[in-house]
Amino acid sequence: MVLAACLVLAAGFQFWLRDSTLVAVEDVKVTGLTTKDAPRVRAALVSAAHTMTTLHVDQAELERAIGAYPVVRALHVEADFPHRLDIRVIEHRPAAMVGGLPVAGDGTILRGLPIEGRLPEIELRGKLDGNRLSDPAVLRAARVAGGAPAPLRGRLERIDIRAEEGVVVELRDGPELYFGNATRVRAKWIAAVRILADPEAAGASYIDVRLPGRPAAGGLPAETLAPVAPAGSAELAAPSVTAPTDPGVDPATEQLAPPPTTGDGTAPTTGTPPSPQTAPAPTQPAPAPTDSTGAGGVSPPPG
Repeated sequence: MVLAACLVLAAGFQFWLRDSTLVAVEDVKVTGLTTKDAPRVRAALVSAAHTMTTLHVDQAELERAIGAYPVVRALHVEADFPHRLDIRVIEHRPAAMVGGLPVAGDGTILRGLPIEGRLPEIELRGKLDGNRLSDPAVLRAARVAGGAPAPLRGRLERIDIRAEEGVVVELRDGPELYFGNATRVRAKWIAAVRILADPEAAGASYIDVRLPGRPAAGGLPAETLAPVAPAGSAELAAPSVTAPTDPGVDPATEQLAPPPTTGDGTAPTTGTPPSPQTAPAPTQPAPAPTDSTGAGGVSPPPG
């Protein structure tokens, strides 16, 4: 009997009460619309909602009703028993301008959406057909633009796609940002913000965040650094530098030069006397003369 009663109640809910006028949607509240098409989008949602009940809300049907308006990114629907339905519309946020039209970060073309403030320009490659970008490179650039943090959105000037650096963001009154591909966009923006806030990076011409864990600032004024040989290699040759010549050293032989003398062979009395380090080495004694016999002795004087 209990099972039979449950089956009867379930059947009554499924085939009668679920779609009964007792729980029909009568009050529809739509929020979140800012586009100039807001009246038409609201009318389409209200019309579709009035065919439903608070026990049977078909969100897919609501999304189909506004399929002609790409500005809508998502719908949050909440039923309030017995007759109220709240619909919150989440719109696409324009991230860049492509061919004179605003586009969202996911590549959706936002025709008719009012633009507030300045948006970065992305060079158009091909034609804008349909409601989404079709060029992969332009789509990557739009994705990078869509991930920009709010404090930097107004400073984005242009986004280019280059062969070596990939996606490059040009900042107004700031350096270029090298993003490479469009992966890990959030981590790359966080790394870029951290470098931009570092006083030591002031004056950099570019910031490379292709490896967000190892961002680098380039184009800073170079400091004079002594060359250092890399580990395991031969000593790095230093650039030749003309040093002042020590008057006591012969630059040709790098040997100590003899002190200057006067005409009679004596050292001059004026000037600084030579230091012990610059004095000439003592001369070796001349070899003793040998006799005619070759014995190595000295011949006695005659007589």
